[in-house]
Amino acid sequence: MQGELYTQKPFGEKGHQEFSVTKMLAEQAEYVVLNGAVGSLTTEKPLRARVGETVRIYFGVGGPNYTSSFHVIGEIFDRVYMEGSMSPPATDVQTTYVPAGGSAIVEFKIDVPGRYIIVDHSLSRLERGLAGFILAEGPDNPSVFKEGNAP
Repeated sequence: MQGELYTQKPFGEKGHQEFSVTKMLAEQAEYVVLNGAVGSLTTEKPLRARVGETVRIYFGVGGPNYTSSFHVIGEIFDRVYMEGSMSPPATDVQTTYVPAGGSAIVEFKIDVPGRYIIVDHSLSRLERGLAGFILAEGPDNPSVFKEGNAP
């Protein structure tokens, strides 16, 4: 889940954070996060996968204001179920739009090991805490980087 936090104190300030109605009404979030906290899917609990596995992410935006240009750096979504609908999916999608209060389901196969970064492609939000990692382990597969060798 992606969401925003509107605090009276600036981003990174330690201690208790009081809610700011003024910042919420102006849509000036101090934090934009995954699963309710900075670092929740990076240092604390990154997602894990193995080469050859298909990853499925159920992604939602709790808002209350921002939309998301949901993207995983280093991947193309094989299938995207828009608005959380299980209707026939869009295929071969790089970034998908998820409105405030909306959701999407994305699937992709991990072809090579590495650290894949979950972002909102409104990349300034990285500086407000919005990032997640997928750590993929398994054998190298250099053939996917050669012309004509589509996975």
